Amino acid sequence: MKQSLFKVCGMRDEANIRDVSACGIDMMGFIFHPRSPRFVTEVPTFLPPSPIARIGVFVEPQPEEVESRVKQFALNGVQLHGNVTPELCRELQRQGLLVLKAVAVTPNFTEATECFLDCADFFIFDTPTPSYGGSGVTYDWTLLQTYNSNVPFLLSGGLRPALLPALLRFHHPRLAGYDLNSGFETAPAIKDADAIRSFVTEMKVAN
Repeated sequence: MKQSLFKVCGMRDEANIRDVSACGIDMMGFIFHPRSPRFVTEVPTFLPPSPIARIGVFVEPQPEEVESRVKQFALNGVQLHGNVTPELCRELQRQGLLVLKAVAVTPNFTEATECFLDCADFFIFDTPTPSYGGSGVTYDWTLLQTYNSNVPFLLSGGLRPALLPALLRFHHPRLAGYDLNSGFETAPAIKDADAIRSFVTEMKVAN
């Protein structure tokens, strides 16, 4: 069985980035949305080393903003929220970037995935919220059973250590991994590295 991927999002503090990088994760997200309490304003003096993928998180960005952040943070991929075009996703893929398209899971959420099926490497299936993620609220995962396309997805939205048993019971053929954020924080943008390490280890052992 293929091992799950683990992405930790909303990082900013140098020491915390260093600690979380050692927790067995695969991706680390840096949020470039000014309204987020996890907004990154400058490049940390330590960034996660390879093979951890650095993912820039954007809300309806202009292409030049993405280009600037990719260079500034040496990003390996982008996570796009809100109204973005498939054309932008294709262009970013042509540049060699991973494209993660965030989709809010509503009863008819699969319609929102259709125009990105050929230009997203992953979907991020998240809780509907005006703040574009980081709400700390879960949703009804059974809604995901209506998704039957080929693009793999990361499960997001209020994941936290207490949900581990339920996560182990949840299965979907396109489930590729888990996106961890506010449910593992001690303060905005500060993650509990011990909790993440324990969660990742237990998930990997169980899988």
